[in-house]
Amino acid sequence: MSAALLHWAARSHSGSRKPRNDDAFISFASGVRGAETLPPAGVHSLASQDLVFAVSDGMGGGNAGDLASALILRQMCEIIPETFKAAAAGMFPDCLSHLGEALRSVHEHINAAAANREECRGMAATLALAWFTPDNLYLANAGDSRIYLSRHGQLTLLSRDHTSAFGQWQRGEIGENEYRNHPRRSALYEVVGGGHPGVCPYFAAISYQPGDRFLICSDGLIDGLWERHIAEALAKCPVIPTLTAETLLERSIDNCGLDDTTLIVITVSDPAAGGY
Repeated sequence: MSAALLHWAARSHSGSRKPRNDDAFISFASGVRGAETLPPAGVHSLASQDLVFAVSDGMGGGNAGDLASALILRQMCEIIPETFKAAAAGMFPDCLSHLGEALRSVHEHINAAAANREECRGMAATLALAWFTPDNLYLANAGDSRIYLSRHGQLTLLSRDHTSAFGQWQRGEIGENEYRNHPRRSALYEVVGGGHPGVCPYFAAISYQPGDRFLICSDGLIDGLWERHIAEALAKCPVIPTLTAETLLERSIDNCGLDDTTLIVITVSDPAAGGY
């Protein structure tokens, strides 16, 4: 297969409970010259650059939430391209190891920033990040921002919510309705920052193929959408995902809309097969 084309569309909306949006998202191309920030929607080849998409949901009083989510994405934008610099020097770091080191560094950076400012004490953020290379997708998540894959109409949740309630749901001990209404659904035991001594994100490496559709989102989107809604929307998603992103956002807000809501929809196509 020739280098895949990725099409993406990102949307974000502040929840009805407050004017400030504590969510953040980023799309960037990573290469030998560092990171190139990409627009909220577009198309880009993986021929010469990796592509990275991420969503972060900030937590903390005052302005700490939006600061934390912006910090984590800015740091990832700086750190991930270091793999290209290492490769140019004859070293080829493992992408998952590099992601782990990057997140530990960001975790320490956010804690240090919070310690120096009283109004930011305890600030933290979730992270759901998808790093596409020509060969594989590497993903990382901490907290309850999610990454989904739709392949041949089948929806798979690739990330893991770091709550005990999520574990009960995944083990089949409770159903989706019980999970959504669980009193401890939002009690996160893993976040980036938060004053915790360390962070243990979930990491995975998977292959991707033309026709795959991905969704990265904050928990605000999940509040207004059931799994079947997401499955249906992604299964019908065209190559250019703009309308699907808008539809998912609007439906989630109509159904709930209390929390900040952010999503990125990504589609994979093969230009050699006319996948433009």
